[in-house]
Amino acid sequence: MLGLRENQLRSWEQQGLMPRVETFGWQDLLALRSLQALRRNRVPLKRIEQALAALRRKLAEVANPLRELRLVAEGRRVVVLVDGQRMEPVSGQLLLDFGAEQISRLLAFPERTAPRRAPAGRGREAEQWFQRGLELEKAGAPAAEIIEAYQRAVDLDPNSVGALVNLGTVQYHLRDWAQAERCYRRALEAEPGYALAYFNLGNLCDERGDIERAQAHYEKALALNASYADAHYNLALLCQRVGLALKAVRHWKAYLKLDPSSSWAAIARQELEKLCQSALVRGGGR
Repeated sequence: MLGLRENQLRSWEQQGLMPRVETFGWQDLLALRSLQALRRNRVPLKRIEQALAALRRKLAEVANPLRELRLVAEGRRVVVLVDGQRMEPVSGQLLLDFGAEQISRLLAFPERTAPRRAPAGRGREAEQWFQRGLELEKAGAPAAEIIEAYQRAVDLDPNSVGALVNLGTVQYHLRDWAQAERCYRRALEAEPGYALAYFNLGNLCDERGDIERAQAHYEKALALNASYADAHYNLALLCQRVGLALKAVRHWKAYLKLDPSSSWAAIARQELEKLCQSALVRGGGR
């Protein structure tokens, strides 16, 4: 859903940025998305760790700041947003001045300030249908049942980007290109910075033979998340296929920095070696 690789998640767990859990709920996904956004804005990990530790010290009610507060990047700093104000968590000056009512509003961030969310009752029901869709996919249920679950989630909450993207991907596998594209674009209307939706659009355009648009969508995904390993991988393959060897080499190398040990990394090394050997042969021939 988030375009996040397991090795990245495990690294964040080891650093104490995310708790170790077996399953992820909606608030966990929001926390991961906040962490991705901070890293995408090049906030150093050490600074994120300091901000989280400071918030836990100063707000006893907060066990997991990424889940319970709205943390954003301001330059290379982490700030907390509440009621249009910016609080610097490490100094804690404004946080220490909060009254009980302000703390309550701050802790209510996921329900109160998420943009254009469905009413609470419908939102909860939409989340239940979204989770149902995930369970059906995991169980290998018929596509029609999976589609129905995700569609119900979208009907209840038109801005449920997770349900929209997953619904689009089911349609993609059914080769219903038009419907898949509609879902991905609706997800981007709800959340314009959603790198996974751009990545999926890239896959869709590549499958349809629209190379220029596929390349543009992959590059947009990487502009939003430079550590998006799968986008580097697919873009490297595409560039290699159309003769953009230097770009392909650059993206293979970027991919291998992010994923040096998986079975996909072995393929990436083989493709990179082919390109390097080809360049040597051409150079020797001249």
